[in-house]
Amino acid sequence: MEMQNVAELQKRIDRTHESPLFYKIFALVAGGMFLDAADVYMASAVVSSVFKSGWSTLAQNSYFLSGGFLGLFIGSLIAGFIGDLKGRRVAYQVNLLLFGGFTFLAAFAPNMWVLIICRLCASIGLGSEIVTGYSMVNEFAPIHNRGKWCAGVSLIANCGAPLTLLLCTLIIPRFGWRVMFAGIGIAAAILWYLRRDIPESPRWLMVHGKNEQAETVIKQLEVNGSRTAMQSKKATPVQHSLGISLFVAIVAVSAVNICQYTFTSWTPTLLVKRGINISSSLGLSTLMMLGAPVGCALGAYLVDRIGRKKTIVPAFLLTAVFGMLYAQQASTSGVVIVGFLLTTCFYVLMASVVAVYVAELFTTAFRFRGAGISNGIAKLFTVAMPLVVAWMLQVTSVEMIFWTISAIALFAGVVVWTLGTETNQRKIG
Repeated sequence: MEMQNVAELQKRIDRTHESPLFYKIFALVAGGMFLDAADVYMASAVVSSVFKSGWSTLAQNSYFLSGGFLGLFIGSLIAGFIGDLKGRRVAYQVNLLLFGGFTFLAAFAPNMWVLIICRLCASIGLGSEIVTGYSMVNEFAPIHNRGKWCAGVSLIANCGAPLTLLLCTLIIPRFGWRVMFAGIGIAAAILWYLRRDIPESPRWLMVHGKNEQAETVIKQLEVNGSRTAMQSKKATPVQHSLGISLFVAIVAVSAVNICQYTFTSWTPTLLVKRGINISSSLGLSTLMMLGAPVGCALGAYLVDRIGRKKTIVPAFLLTAVFGMLYAQQASTSGVVIVGFLLTTCFYVLMASVVAVYVAELFTTAFRFRGAGISNGIAKLFTVAMPLVVAWMLQVTSVEMIFWTISAIALFAGVVVWTLGTETNQRKIG
């Protein structure tokens, strides 16, 4: 009888349409992800500012950045375990409290070492937000356009980058870097207050035998009606193999992070040798970064219409192709055009892999841990890449670096295509 009740509740939540509760959750998640993206780009601007003013040294700046990466790794793992064992709501509130609280405290740091500690603690919350945010939307979204809404969060989040860079340009020279930390900390506190009555995920409640509480939440999700008929494909649950799913998730997320970081960080080195110095050109960089919202929007459009794998695999393959073409460009127009296309591919992957696919690979009982472990390991690879690239520059050519990264993208595409499960509009368990 208990199993029948759970099955019926799962059918009900799978058939829901968008409701006021869902829109609220989407807005709160998107707001948190936007603040996270803003914080990442603000930190980069602050590092430059404190170094120029003599408030920090180059070594301290490296500790500041490394502390941020370490915090992201720790936060990803912690969020996974708290979210699966204690509840989505607990993980969701704790991460924002950490992120917002220590970001605000950073505004009053008396020296660079205190700022480094605040950055480490704030980044733990930041890493947690990435895991909990996408997974929360995934569990509340209607099954028939779940991908669109998850990728939509990625689109909004990545709009935080250009806006933050603009604000940093306007505010830091006039009012100093502390104002930026204080502003984001206050915004996070407001968002945390708005999240205070957010309900627990009904999927998590059902897994833990709290069916009455789950039904209460599901009723709020059904206020705009439900789909009366489900296609056979939509009624088929995803067949999960935990080991394979974890392998696919780790490879896909790591490849996205490695490719994006390495291409954007090291391509200017090759181009400068060819007489094209794009690193100092804000205009060219801005034109190429326009590919970010385009890529997110394209990913959001495709994931539900053609499927997860048919979106992800071609994006990985095109990343490999455009990456090699980008390394070979000898003209400014070529750099901008191919750079725009490459950036678009990166953010198609961000929207489809990180925002949508990873959370769907795991059952509700393991979803946050699976996403947390995948994102955590990806962060470790990102930390290691500067050392690997520096070594490769000593023993081989710059072109070999791009061949290697393109091979990683190709490998990830093959893994997703051969081992990954198609989760489009299917029950996620």
